Amino acid sequence: MDVSNRSGAAAAAGPCANIPADQMDFIRKILDRVGDKWSLLVIAALDAGPLRYTDLQYRVPGISQRMLTLTLRQLQHDGLITRTAYAEVPPRVEYALTTLGRGLHEIVASLVGWAADHHDEIRDHHARATTP
Repeated sequence: MDVSNRSGAAAAAGPCANIPADQMDFIRKILDRVGDKWSLLVIAALDAGPLRYTDLQYRVPGISQRMLTLTLRQLQHDGLITRTAYAEVPPRVEYALTTLGRGLHEIVASLVGWAADHHDEIRDHHARATTP
């Protein structure tokens, strides 16, 4: 039986059906980046406008300095945030969403809101699943 995909799409049906197979690897990398918990929370935190590094640390509880630095570099590399360094004493650096990042923020805000709205229900399911 021939199961090859003659259309060149990553899949014959489903959410990947309209994505060319040669683009799928890069799209998975994008989804990995924007779908990780720290990226989601940093993007959500930047909605209020530009923030300094320490302000981001405060608004994203639990993130380590190393993880925040890596996340900011990755988001900047992907064009989702900007990093602006000011020549002041002491030096000041601010991070802000780009237009591309603002478009993603709407989706992120919905996802974070959904998680917050259903926190108790999901916690109950976890408790029931771990109880003998």
